[in-house]
Amino acid sequence: MKFTIAVIGGRKVEKELLEEAEEVGRLIAQRGAILVCGGLKGVMEAVSRGAKKAGGLTIGILPQDHKREVNDYIDVPVVTGMGVGRNVIIARTADAVIALGGEYGTLSEIAFSLQLAKPLVGIRTWEIKGVFPAANAAEAVGKVFELLAAGG
Repeated sequence: MKFTIAVIGGRKVEKELLEEAEEVGRLIAQRGAILVCGGLKGVMEAVSRGAKKAGGLTIGILPQDHKREVNDYIDVPVVTGMGVGRNVIIARTADAVIALGGEYGTLSEIAFSLQLAKPLVGIRTWEIKGVFPAANAAEAVGKVFELLAAGG
């Protein structure tokens, strides 16, 4: 079975973090995992672009009740109509989570992930007990797979 890795982060972030997100997506796909994210812009679009460029499969869990705003790199859009309530679906779907930056929406996804005991690594995100910090994409993806191999 392939691992499913969620990547969470904001819609409005600086260029440097978007570049890091694209690299995270690329590395996830190269390791044979499935990417799940919120399916919209910002970190979600960058990570999906990276995964697609590397031949990966991408799933977008959308907050709306339509697919019109899904980013161009999502293979499987999941329409929820749940608004931010979709954040729990992202956390529940993932075997592990990588957070990049983010505001309160990302914080809620972090909280759900921790409550569900999902391995969680963060790059320049909320400093919270249970979130393993990483300096860059390679370190984050490596740490996630290390945690998964150890059983979470």
